[in-house]
Amino acid sequence: MNRLTVAGGLYHERCIWPDWNRVLGSGGRAAAAVVVHVDAITFHTYASPSAVQEFRPQAEIDKLDFRPKDVDQFISFEYVHSLSTPVITPSPSQIERYDPIDAEAEVVLRFGMLEGTARVEAERCVYDPQSALAPEPFKENGSYAGKLAIVGNRSEICELAGDESPSAAGARLVEEGAEVVVIKSGAEGAQVITASDATSVPPYRSDAVWTLGSGDVFAAMFAARWAVHRDSPVEAALLASAAVSSYAESRELQVPPVESLLRREAVATKAISRKVYLASPFFTVSELWLVDDVRRGLSDLGLEVFSPLHEVGPGPAGEVAPADIAALKDCDIVFAILDGLDSGTVFEVGYARALEKPVYAFAQNVSRGDLTMIEGSGCRVYNDLVTALHHAAWRE
Repeated sequence: MNRLTVAGGLYHERCIWPDWNRVLGSGGRAAAAVVVHVDAITFHTYASPSAVQEFRPQAEIDKLDFRPKDVDQFISFEYVHSLSTPVITPSPSQIERYDPIDAEAEVVLRFGMLEGTARVEAERCVYDPQSALAPEPFKENGSYAGKLAIVGNRSEICELAGDESPSAAGARLVEEGAEVVVIKSGAEGAQVITASDATSVPPYRSDAVWTLGSGDVFAAMFAARWAVHRDSPVEAALLASAAVSSYAESRELQVPPVESLLRREAVATKAISRKVYLASPFFTVSELWLVDDVRRGLSDLGLEVFSPLHEVGPGPAGEVAPADIAALKDCDIVFAILDGLDSGTVFEVGYARALEKPVYAFAQNVSRGDLTMIEGSGCRVYNDLVTALHHAAWRE
């Protein structure tokens, strides 16, 4: 019987669009994700009585060996959408820190936690620091692993290694003792770095994209395949990337069997867009907020964004229009916010299609009839913002 021990957070998660209201956190989600792939899973976490009560049914369904360490705090994360920056309650500066959780097992998946740390003793450990600002070095709390894999996003890996280049940072962590470093890069997939090689792993497409907790699923599947089943780092990362695609599309916690994952379609990395024109009205506070949020989302996905609001701003028509059109001609694709059917935005969409540039549009409050010419001219229209952003990055 193979086994995996997970040590990670158990938090309340609330998202407005699409609706999501669960008690999971990185640890709870990861433990539930790989029950099809690992025979026995132990889950260590900090948990208040309310959190235990909420999560216990999930643990029983998945037959987890659930070992909560009793605390008073019940931490929550609230999102507008799954790519938004969450509001954390209590605020991080007011979260009480507790004594370490000891996790001793042959194979451990360790996550960084807000209210404490997991001290690991393992033959193989996968470590996801879960903090871009102050990630804890693996050995800082006395942890030991015979073989260590560090899985994190670009900012986490760079911060851990003290290097601005993700690839160089990953290589440095390998030099310092990690067996493998996996750098998660969102819409661009991931990079697997070992002492002998650096390999790119593609993302896998999904018709819908839900990103809340997708990194937890990646880490869990990588741990199941590399640490438990002893797949190579690249093979494990490929399956982890496919697992993220499945979760992003369905929002189902359990990762399906390997046979199902192997049927998923990879996104060709050469198709990743590089320069995008952001067409949108920006005349009200709500419009300004949305433009700024979309600009941040596209940038976080690795795209170079031209936003007329930020790059040109308001001004006389004779100055603004030529500057905007010149920028539109220079971009690879257009991302349009269509709610309100602003005349300038619709004009930019039509101009882009006349130039045969791909257009990706977000519209939640526009009737189908008003989209006839836009959809009929080949524009891709979405009512989910995160899906629209990812498909624009993939040029799906």
